[in-house]
Amino acid sequence: MVRIGYTMMTEQAGPRELVDQVVRAEQAGYDFSVTSDHYFPWLRSQGHSPYAWSVLGAAAQATSRIPLMTYVTCPTVRYHPAIVAQKAATLQLLSEGRFRLGLGAGENLNEHVVGGGWPSVDVRHEMLEEAVEIIRALFEGGHVNHRGTHFDVESARLWDLPDEPPPIGIAVSGEQSCALAGRLADLVIATEPKAGLLESFDRHGGAGKPRVGQLPVCYDPDRDTAIKRAHSQFRWFGSGWKVNSELPHPDAFEAATQFVTPDDVAESIPCGDDPEDFVEAVRPYAEAGFGEIALVQIGGESQPAYLDWAEKTLLPALRDAFA
Repeated sequence: MVRIGYTMMTEQAGPRELVDQVVRAEQAGYDFSVTSDHYFPWLRSQGHSPYAWSVLGAAAQATSRIPLMTYVTCPTVRYHPAIVAQKAATLQLLSEGRFRLGLGAGENLNEHVVGGGWPSVDVRHEMLEEAVEIIRALFEGGHVNHRGTHFDVESARLWDLPDEPPPIGIAVSGEQSCALAGRLADLVIATEPKAGLLESFDRHGGAGKPRVGQLPVCYDPDRDTAIKRAHSQFRWFGSGWKVNSELPHPDAFEAATQFVTPDDVAESIPCGDDPEDFVEAVRPYAEAGFGEIALVQIGGESQPAYLDWAEKTLLPALRDAFA
């Protein structure tokens, strides 16, 4: 059975609203939740970007059942991996074992804020591999000293450790990241329903491990309103990760997507209130082999109505289709 997740999209709502939304998602019956970790929104029209880890801490206290997960955190530039390990261990304790640490190689959009330039993708993957090594060593307890190519750790130790460390997921978009995830991750993360990504993950050691996908949706009783909102806030989504990871600012995403039309967006994102359109958008992920699929409802102000509709209509339709 496919598990359906809810996305706390930090780019489109403030911190208190995000916590209220995940509480309602738990009540609605979502199987898990994920949280983006941004410093900037993709587009100015989204309008938000609170600190994801504070939001997660509040969500851990405000909820009791729904699993939490970063989707995803970059542990290499804006954050040092030793700090990510401490944050993740603390979240696992606060949530009483409900947290998973999703990691990725990052986007220039968020990481450029600390200066130092944006490394090439090969270097970013080297940094991610070294970061995972450090995080896992700290999860094991004891003092960690590390002298690496990209990071140093000086006699670090996590003083508050959960009995079971958070599982580590790694986001993938191509062969190189799939190889990294297959070797190092407990689960794989993707935003495209490509069976080839999962096959590559399996070839490199990922066989049998969980796989989590994500896709945007835009509910509204008026389909034209949904399409307009999706175009305003999510037209960047179809650019692909090779582009999205390199652009440095929301204004760059504005320029890169200036010729994307509402019709283009409506072709790739289900819009409106017909649950069958949403089911058909999820189907490629299920058929590719994703056992968990997180939905992103576009528009912070639309969440209350969406969550009511999801509880009554969408979640039952998805469970009937993918039981």
